[in-house]
Amino acid sequence: MDTFVLVVTIGVALGFTYTNGFHDSANAIATSVSTRALTPRAALAMAAVMNLAGAFLGSGVAKTVSEGLIATPEGDKGMGILFAALVGAIIWNLVTWYFGLPSSSSHALFGGMVGAALAGGTLVHWSGVLDKVVIPMFVSPVIGLVVGYLVMVAIMWMFRKSNPHKAKRGFRIAQTVSAAGMALGHGLQDAQKTMGIVVMALVISGHEKYSDPIPVWVKLVCALMLSLGTYAGGWRIMRTLGRKIIELDPPQGFAAETTGASIMFGSAFLFHAPISTTHVITSAIMGVGATKRVNAVRWGVAKNIILGWFITMPAAALVAAASYGIVVLLFG
Repeated sequence: MDTFVLVVTIGVALGFTYTNGFHDSANAIATSVSTRALTPRAALAMAAVMNLAGAFLGSGVAKTVSEGLIATPEGDKGMGILFAALVGAIIWNLVTWYFGLPSSSSHALFGGMVGAALAGGTLVHWSGVLDKVVIPMFVSPVIGLVVGYLVMVAIMWMFRKSNPHKAKRGFRIAQTVSAAGMALGHGLQDAQKTMGIVVMALVISGHEKYSDPIPVWVKLVCALMLSLGTYAGGWRIMRTLGRKIIELDPPQGFAAETTGASIMFGSAFLFHAPISTTHVITSAIMGVGATKRVNAVRWGVAKNIILGWFITMPAAALVAAASYGIVVLLFG
């Protein structure tokens, strides 16, 4: 196989990771920035470092992405399918970033993989897509909503006799820890998704087998690109998450981040399920906000975000299928 094709495909995969970083940096830090627990630059720097660390915590999600969703396509056609899948995901990431919509980079990638595989005549493991992507896509936001609500209720009950100003100051400090946990979970989940794609490229090219451990250089470059993308920042999406859904105070920010981080770690270690960090933190913010009063949450913005969730996979799949058609047209 042409080494150039392999290098280009891995390069595009790392480009996707970079867009994932600046698209999803808001997930880890929007709540901390909006409550003024952290300055934007300090929050981004912390998130970038924790993303890097999180990438080395496991490989279950990477295994699901590389082996569980589509059959491994072979040869140049296989590289074309991977390339088209990544292009579909990148284009959708850029479109949603431009409009400030916190859609899921993960589901853009999975949609891209399914769309390119179908266009290229490669088998899709529909049971894997259902078990590891579709079901978690619906279940994780519900869990985020319910757990976010319950965690916030517990905090309100525990600190009901505390001085409000002292409590807020304490939670502002605690938010640096919960935001770090959120960023660590983001690295654990999202860097591994790209690792899975790079492993697929190496298997297709004959440089690796699925039974081999993920090479350290793959982990390192995927983690670094995610961190660089995170540090570049996603200000448009940060505004949506941090301000437009609900105005958060430090206890609420802490509750939302703690909920989001817990769900991401649980899904990665227990189920090897590549869930969306966007879905989890957004639903946790809504759950936390609903403890004020149900109409405190700006449900109109929430409705637009949920619409983005439903159209992400099909839209990325269509773009990826079109990209595969162009690849075949240009390179045969």
